[in-house]
Amino acid sequence: MNTAEFLMVTSAIAPERAAIVFEDKKYSYADLQERSSRLANALTAMGLQKGDTLAFLEVNCNHCVETYFACAKLGMVYVPLNFRAKSDELAYMIQDSDAKVLIAGQRYTKLAQELRSQIPGVQHYVSLGGAAKGMMAYEEMLQGASADDPFTEIADEDLTILMFTAGTTGLPKGVMLAHRNFSEYVLNNVTPADPETEEKNILTVPLYHIAGVQAMMASVYGGRTLVVQRQFEAEEWMRLVREQRVDRAMMVPTMLKQLMDHPKFHDYDLSSLKVITYGAAPMPVEVIKRAIRELPGTRFINAFGQTESAATITMLGPEDHVIEGSPEEIERRLKRLSSIGKPLADVEVRIMGEDGSMVASGQVGEIVARGGRIMRGYWKQDSATTKTIDAQGWLHTGDLGYQDEDGYIFLAGRAKDIIKRGGEMISPEEVENVILSHPNVEDAAVIGVADDTWGERVRAVIVTKNGAKVPPEEIIELCRQRLASFKKPESVVFTSEIPRNPMGKILKRVLREQFNEPITVTG
Repeated sequence: MNTAEFLMVTSAIAPERAAIVFEDKKYSYADLQERSSRLANALTAMGLQKGDTLAFLEVNCNHCVETYFACAKLGMVYVPLNFRAKSDELAYMIQDSDAKVLIAGQRYTKLAQELRSQIPGVQHYVSLGGAAKGMMAYEEMLQGASADDPFTEIADEDLTILMFTAGTTGLPKGVMLAHRNFSEYVLNNVTPADPETEEKNILTVPLYHIAGVQAMMASVYGGRTLVVQRQFEAEEWMRLVREQRVDRAMMVPTMLKQLMDHPKFHDYDLSSLKVITYGAAPMPVEVIKRAIRELPGTRFINAFGQTESAATITMLGPEDHVIEGSPEEIERRLKRLSSIGKPLADVEVRIMGEDGSMVASGQVGEIVARGGRIMRGYWKQDSATTKTIDAQGWLHTGDLGYQDEDGYIFLAGRAKDIIKRGGEMISPEEVENVILSHPNVEDAAVIGVADDTWGERVRAVIVTKNGAKVPPEEIIELCRQRLASFKKPESVVFTSEIPRNPMGKILKRVLREQFNEPITVTG
């Protein structure tokens, strides 16, 4: 099944239902079907055809969804650009993707015009904000195009999205995602649209990120109303949930923490929320425990995946967020809160050792995945593809982890971030979770510092709550009590902010550059 059929089927089942609520406008499924068809026909009139690429630069809005489905109907390739990227990065992604069309929001039209000399492959420029010099106006294009649904032969294996990775090391890599990559997940894990069942899903994660695209696909196939927020802002999010009576939300851990820390958190009625799915970055156990207490009527789901897997590959379900039972059961459930759950039924997930064999329960190795949702490869980068997908079809995620006797998978860090001290492997996440349990710690990250004797030694970088003074010895002792001695920090430094990417992942590379002074204390 190709993704264009998600919209076609839902618009036939519930044409008058709101598909998108964006700021002060509502668009029904019939509207979304018509507007995406008009755009598809306008693109055809411009000479675009199956296989051509279109780049899109704007914050979350209804146009993101319309443009994706217009491309899907034509068999074109949609390239969502990171609107936070620098101009040189944008120019690289646009040119590397062979984009023939660039659609840009009003705040980016000047930038698009400035990039023209660097992106000679782009033949057509479109502005979302009305008339702009040298650019066609999006709404005028739609008004002048046919509303008939175009027909294109599209195979499940045809490319539909080219999504660039963050590029924290080297240039961004384009991840090639086919229609099948999304339909495999959606058809196996999402309930299809029902004329009698209505749900609303608030979308705040960016639509250039796989989590945002997955949420959008699931919403359209499931016949849900997508309440779109341009970018996350805590109070505005709470207002939208209250006013729209939102049922579902997808969040990253930093968003959830910002909500609960907001001074007006308890002023808003958030009781309509049935499900909050979180992911994209590790969730501190103390944060999710607090969320369970603060939002007692809400079920939680931890979804783990990456761009290369097109969607979630493991899930910690709502039942695992219920902390009840005997003292032994409560202890076991609390431990599981730090896991990423179990593999979904439609994908194989294993733990692989350095020799390529699958390791036993409890042993740390690389998390690998295989199945119909794995990317086709990296755009124009065969060597990188071969390094990431092996001859047996296993996607090497770069994440280390272990699986317990009950099948739950626990992260042990990124392979490149794991700390190797005197032959011992130390998971930064494990140490960070202990540090974050300290009542005066707001945020924390753990890195390895090069050392001639030990190879690496452990340094904790900490942000305290409201500038509280915490003796380093107190942090070290807390870790010594709860972890093996070799895992405790040997150095503690304090800072005003932990650098993170837009999805909340700690930028360990930045920290290693900033706090790379040798550790001279003994321990």
